[in-house]
Amino acid sequence: MSARHLRAALLLAAAVPLTVATAAVVLRASHLKLYADRHRIEITAQPRPDCPPCRGEGGWWTGGAFPEMEACGCWSDRREIRIRLLPVPGWDEPPF
Repeated sequence: MSARHLRAALLLAAAVPLTVATAAVVLRASHLKLYADRHRIEITAQPRPDCPPCRGEGGWWTGGAFPEMEACGCWSDRREIRIRLLPVPGWDEPPF
């Protein structure tokens, strides 16, 4: 391995943890949740802890005979991103 390749490999090894740490800070600051497995990568919105209407709970219960949770706009009006990676196997298929 030449000195040029070694230097590039060392720079890449130093950049990956920094990129991961930066991505974690950005996701936390924008109140997003990251979920990843071999089938999908998903980024969804989370309720803001300082939201005055829901106080970080994500919504409130409506009254009546059949109470339902009404979602707060601090997170329900935001888009979610889902990237499909591998197909999910059927219940009768053997795992990979």
